[in-house]
Amino acid sequence: MSVADITFAWPWLFLLLPLPLLIRPKPTDESQQAIRLPRFATATRVLQSARDTRAETSVAQKMLLFLIWFLLVTALTRPQFIGDPVDISQSGRDLMLAVDLSESMYAEDMIIRGFKTNRLAAVKSVVSEFISERQGDRMGLIVFGSSAYVHAPLTFDLETVQTLLRESAIGMAGKATAIGDAIGLAVKRLQKRPENSRVLILLTDGTNTAGELSPDQAVELAKKTGIKIYTIGVGTQNQSNLRRGMAIDEQTLQQIAAETGGEYFRARNTGELGLIYENLNHLEPVETEAKPYRPVVEVYFWPLASAFLILMLRLILRELPNLASRLRNLIQPHQQRTEK
Repeated sequence: MSVADITFAWPWLFLLLPLPLLIRPKPTDESQQAIRLPRFATATRVLQSARDTRAETSVAQKMLLFLIWFLLVTALTRPQFIGDPVDISQSGRDLMLAVDLSESMYAEDMIIRGFKTNRLAAVKSVVSEFISERQGDRMGLIVFGSSAYVHAPLTFDLETVQTLLRESAIGMAGKATAIGDAIGLAVKRLQKRPENSRVLILLTDGTNTAGELSPDQAVELAKKTGIKIYTIGVGTQNQSNLRRGMAIDEQTLQQIAAETGGEYFRARNTGELGLIYENLNHLEPVETEAKPYRPVVEVYFWPLASAFLILMLRLILRELPNLASRLRNLIQPHQQRTEK
């Protein structure tokens, strides 16, 4: 790190440096001050005594106080260390994940490491790995149940997307399944992104049972904005799930994928789900040049910590004579009693 690599986010705050020279409070009688500001009388006396101490009248003490003020103002300007340029390769693809959090995701018909688990746990396990392999893509996360919500906007910060996916819980978006609203929300988020890079991966285990948009209406919006939708149906179609209303509307999911240029996948277990995401990983990215990026590290805490340490040291040194005097006053009576 060199001085040349330090910059300030708000350099104009250095204009505050001469402020202590401009503020000259009128000397007031302590009693009058206490009458005017009764609630702050104690604090005023402390500040007044601090100003009037003999040590602060010295040039060295004034320079020390100005140094503390300078460090505080420097911290306010947000000094930043600008690192060496780093080339970040970007595929230019914008991937939005839409994950179903309706109650049917409670169904325990998936297997992880030999143990039965519910559908959402299986999805989290496989999709988290998929997210980590999409370095260079922007990814976002939509969760939907009775309504659809953006859980993570499009970002290069894949770790945050993974964390938010892991923290998602069944029922947090409602009990029903609003597939149309999830697609509509994805369209709204992707429509301003570059063409030929807009992709939605829709993962559900049911049929559209809620929402303001029907899947057909949402698909028309997606087609107009050039969004490719890959749909994934999760879970088994056994008789038990059919009786409990947990059937997958495969026809609708196939139609959504076909009309938008995507593809429909069926995931009956975690193995199939993993293979699906391997296939999705082979989507050809839009070629773009690597963009140089200079990492920025905030270093405001260094001048802030320095100002605090200098202030604490000054207060300790100023109080040492008083502490020594009190200590002598405590020791002398004891010595006198001992001599007697």
